[in-house]
Amino acid sequence: MRFTMDAWPGLADGSITVTFRRWKRCQVVLGNQYRSPSGMLEVTRVDELADTSSITKADAKRSGTASLDDLIERLGPPTADTTLYRVEFRNVGEDPRTVLRETIPDADALAELVTKLDRLDARSSFGPWTRDTLRVIAAQPGTRAPDLADGFGRETKPFKLDVRKLKGLGLTESLKVGYQLSPRGQALLDHLTD
Repeated sequence: MRFTMDAWPGLADGSITVTFRRWKRCQVVLGNQYRSPSGMLEVTRVDELADTSSITKADAKRSGTASLDDLIERLGPPTADTTLYRVEFRNVGEDPRTVLRETIPDADALAELVTKLDRLDARSSFGPWTRDTLRVIAAQPGTRAPDLADGFGRETKPFKLDVRKLKGLGLTESLKVGYQLSPRGQALLDHLTD
C-alpha cells in the first residue's frame, strides 16, 4: 500500500493502523502483507463503506490525519465507478528485502546470484541486461528511471519492471529519485568485475 511521506513515522511506530481508500475494486486481501516504507503491513480487516458518514474522529486519528474533516477532504468526492474502503492493518516488522539488501553474499550466494542473473538475461526478449543495468545504477545513483531507460533505448515502464527484479534479489534499492546499489548489489558487482 502506498502512503505519503508524512505517514511513514506513524506506520513505523504503530500509531497509524487504518486507512481509507476509494478504489474501483479492492486492492488488498485480508491477511496478506504489503510492503510500505516503514515495514511490512498485514491487513487485519477490510470494510466496504456506503459513504463517509461512518468514519469517526478516532478513525481519523488512527489514520494519521489531523482531523475528520481533513481525512474526508483527502478522500475527495465519491465517483460512480469507485467504492470507499476502510482498511485496518498492523506493522509486522521489517521488509525482508531490507535485510537481504544489507546481507553481503558469501561465495556460494554470489554463484547463485550470477545464475539468477543469467536466467533473467536468457528470458529477456531484447538480450542480456542485468549486468549493464547494475553498472549504470552504480555509476549514476539517484538518476531518474526515464533517463536511465533512455540510455538503454528502452521504454520506462519495462525498464522499471526489470529494475524491480533486481530489487527482489536485494541488489538495488529505490531512492526518492532513481536507484542505488545495495551493499549486496555492490558486492555482486565487485565480484563480476573481478
